[in-house]
Amino acid sequence: MKRRLRKLRKIRIHREGTNQLLYGGIAFVVIAIILWSCFGTRIPFWCFVVIFGICYAIILNFYRSPARFLNVEDTGDLVVAPADGRIVVIEEVEENEYFHDRRLLISIFMSLWNVHVNWFPVDGRVKFIRHEDGNYHKAWLPKASEENEHADTMITALNGQDILCRQIAGAVARRIVTYAKADEECYIDEHLGFIKFGSRVDVYLPIGTEVCVKMGQATTGDQTIIAKLK
Repeated sequence: MKRRLRKLRKIRIHREGTNQLLYGGIAFVVIAIILWSCFGTRIPFWCFVVIFGICYAIILNFYRSPARFLNVEDTGDLVVAPADGRIVVIEEVEENEYFHDRRLLISIFMSLWNVHVNWFPVDGRVKFIRHEDGNYHKAWLPKASEENEHADTMITALNGQDILCRQIAGAVARRIVTYAKADEECYIDEHLGFIKFGSRVDVYLPIGTEVCVKMGQATTGDQTIIAKLK
């Protein structure tokens, strides 16, 4: 399977935020006109403009979707960061839901200020997608990986090894969107999904995988190489 090399269209705002930003902008204009017209003083108008403007800017920043491309010819053994954020877990764990053996777990925590697009961590083929309901613990807690609501995407990498990418809801994040479809080819540089507001993405890798990041390190989705498969 050849990796699709293509020029990416520069997307500024992610499609998940288009309606919210559009309707929010319309509401802003309508309310601003009412406040400007119906009060003898301009204080309510300017208070609304400042408060709403700050909130709108935060949401606008949250839904930004930078166009990225991993400038590497051979990605066959590479595992890239599926999300912007910070490494909060690098450890071997028992994975008893799918693999029933030990796996290397690398977790990335996304704050409210990070880009919330998720990318495919490897080139390969999507084996299946599964959504599990659950709790909404703080995403950086160890128990969040198994107990929180999450969406699992199993990918068979080019070398035949299965890689699990888990999108996890957090205390604030209550909606996980997954674009991956079963039995379709997937590529680094393509969007796997989107998580609304701060949360976490886990990647389960085979034991023996070479780790290329360290605890606390900041990651850039689709740019930071987090591991190399054996």
